[in-house]
Amino acid sequence: MASLIIGPACLRCVVRAGRLTHEHRTSNTLCLGRRYATEGDNRAPKIYTRTGDKGFSSTFTGERRPKEDQVFEALGNTDELSSAIGLAREFCLDRGHTFTYQLDKIQCILQDVGSNIATPRSTARESHMKKTTFTAQPTADLENWIDKFTEELPPLTNFILPSGGKGSAALHLARTVCRRAERSVAPIVRTGEADPDVAKFLNRLSDYLFTAARYAASKEGKEETIYKRAD
Repeated sequence: MASLIIGPACLRCVVRAGRLTHEHRTSNTLCLGRRYATEGDNRAPKIYTRTGDKGFSSTFTGERRPKEDQVFEALGNTDELSSAIGLAREFCLDRGHTFTYQLDKIQCILQDVGSNIATPRSTARESHMKKTTFTAQPTADLENWIDKFTEELPPLTNFILPSGGKGSAALHLARTVCRRAERSVAPIVRTGEADPDVAKFLNRLSDYLFTAARYAASKEGKEETIYKRAD
């Protein structure tokens, strides 16, 4: 499962065989189709390229599409999801939760999700496909984590509202962003332009975030707010 590089420093997350590593790439490595520095140029790269100033951006396959295209809408939603998870992770770190490594891995996998979405199958070459294939393994990992959390949680007998402390509430917020990301990815998958496992992963991720939110509240001894019908 390959990941596109989206930052000017060319820092990417790579998930291989259950390991989480970081690889730093040189200017020769693909950065969403951009080159931020020329050969032998040691100057700090600029964050701006001006290539999107007219309202168009490029897919990994080199297509120029308007920024409101459903591909970029989905990419924006997955990016926002990663940011929401990052915020939740910080709250969870403050409380000493031991599952934050899972959030790290999920953020890296979301980079892989973005890579797959940014590679429309109708215009992708085999070389593109090899770099951005998304597999079922991340979804299986989520299911395993969900099952382990559930073993330690009391049965869910009521509707609960986002609550249970800052970490829990932030995870609930990330869950809602995840649902939006899933909705924006669904039509892309349905037309065959992205791997079906991408949609499955996002669907399961919202379940994971819900369960992790409950788990965080439980470990902190925080009470979750139960839904009550308004009189």
